[in-house]
Amino acid sequence: MKGVLLSGGTGSRLRPITHTGPKQLVPVANKPVLEYAIEDFKEAGITEIGIILGHKGRDEIQELLGDGSEYGVEITYIIQGNPLGLAHAAGCARDFVGDDDFVMYLGDNILKSGITDLVESFEAGNYGAGIALQEVENPQAFGIADVDDAGNVTELIEKPDEPPTNLALIGMYVFSPAVFDAIDDLEPSWRGELEITDAIQSLLDTGHEIDSHVVEGWWKDTGKPEDILEANRLVLEDRALETQGTVEPNATVEGRVELDETSTIKDGAVVRGPVSIAEDTVIESGSYVGPYTSIGPNSTLEGVHVENSVIIGDSAITTSGKIVDSLLGRGTNIGSADSLLPEGRRLVVGENSQLKL
Repeated sequence: MKGVLLSGGTGSRLRPITHTGPKQLVPVANKPVLEYAIEDFKEAGITEIGIILGHKGRDEIQELLGDGSEYGVEITYIIQGNPLGLAHAAGCARDFVGDDDFVMYLGDNILKSGITDLVESFEAGNYGAGIALQEVENPQAFGIADVDDAGNVTELIEKPDEPPTNLALIGMYVFSPAVFDAIDDLEPSWRGELEITDAIQSLLDTGHEIDSHVVEGWWKDTGKPEDILEANRLVLEDRALETQGTVEPNATVEGRVELDETSTIKDGAVVRGPVSIAEDTVIESGSYVGPYTSIGPNSTLEGVHVENSVIIGDSAITTSGKIVDSLLGRGTNIGSADSLLPEGRRLVVGENSQLKL
């Protein structure tokens, strides 16, 4: 079985962060979102991975992942070009996939439980496709699957007014090569795209059984700033965090703190985990770093109170104010202004920004 990882798209919901880079490389707990998908593939025993690239971010993604050897996988890059729908992206992988079954994984997704159970469920039967589902509170906003008592899909409905279930498609699929013939017969939807739900429905209509697997644990689509923050919180809550760097004698470190061996928490600083601090970063005296914060590489924090935030890196935060629930792009420089400060600021700041708070 092979893997197909979708890494196109414009990331419009994450602007201004994605004005200068692809959304799949935004870090969650100091690891690019795309790397979580690579790890899930490898854990499921899938080491041949085709990465679908759009127009944006091609060079950055290829520079990060290379040929995949660093991750113990083999990567082939496939150019989609214009984003014409998930089914179109899948169709671009036809030559790469050949006669193999394959997992298609949306590259801006993170899920706690990985894809191993999804793959094993598909392999246990004779299916045209398998889909990952999760119960949601607002099924009207998703593609919804109706399933029978055996877990086989009987119908797919896109954003139904009266959903028959609350089982939403979450962006992980397993396909047999039969899906490519279904894609060839598709017509664009009202959005002008080839929809993957239409391709799966076509498989159903032509007699293929469709497996379903309900994902346990959390799942996040990291398409918006608030989703990045929530995913960061969930990953920090679950991940083992190790302090390897320097904690000076009069610094306060409580809870689980991941501190790179090249980074330092200075005397008089307070860090309360779960927190992740990447390489070559200094938390200066008078700083407070609160729970669910990730601080990227080559950064300095001085005199600031920050919590439940993601600082992507190469940043200097020297304001005496309080920053909460914020996503700060790479190269951000935030200092203090000569004015009274409110209790806290919520920010989404693009790359190389200069602010006075």
